[in-house]
This record gives sequence, structure tokens and C-alpha cells, in this order.
Amino acid sequence: MEIWINPACSKCRSALSLLDAEQADYTVRRYLEDVPGEDEIRAVLERLNLEPWDITRTQEAVAKELGLKEWPRDAGARDRWITALAEHPKLIQRPIITADDGTAVVARTEEAVREALARGKS
Repeated sequence: MEIWINPACSKCRSALSLLDAEQADYTVRRYLEDVPGEDEIRAVLERLNLEPWDITRTQEAVAKELGLKEWPRDAGARDRWITALAEHPKLIQRPIITADDGTAVVARTEEAVREALARGKS
């Protein structure tokens, strides 16, 4: 499994601690440095079964600068949201764990991390 993290994020550090405690086999991706492209974001959204606005941190300063809260949340605007996430990775909700079974979770809670672990063992 792979976990997308920002090392400065307490939720990311908590998720890593839990993965380590469970002796999980995982790869860390510091997504602010190793920025996912639009195709990767589309693939993760498909695995999450979410839309781009569902994983967007709308409280970030750049989100306010872009006026994201006013953007439409529909199929016609989907590519615009994905482009914004690729150009401004700080907007991507974290941590995201891609499980070995092809799914993914936004792992902001211990329960979500455990869900990803369970999927990785199935």
C-alpha cells in the first residue's frame, strides 16, 4: 500500500504511527514534493469512489484565492477541480492510503487506517 502524506500534518503522523504499530508494508509518498499528476488524481478518485471536491481542502489560502467554494460541483467542472489539485497539491486532503486491493481511503481517523489495513490483508 502507499500513503500520501504531508510530514507537517498530525493526522498523517498518526496514520504512519498506526501503520508502523501494525507492522504494515507501505510506501510513503510526500505528495507536496512528489506531486501527483491529473491522471494519478483521477485514478485515486476512482479508487476512493469520490469526486475531486470531496478531497479538496477548501480552507487553504490557495482555495480561497481560487474561489473554490464558488466553483460548480458537477461533471462539467470535474476536470477544472482535478487540474487545481494537480497544480496546488496542498489542496489535496491527507493522508490518502491506496490499499493493495485496488481501493483507497482518506485516512484521517484511526478507523479509516484500520479499514485500509484490513483491505491490504484480504
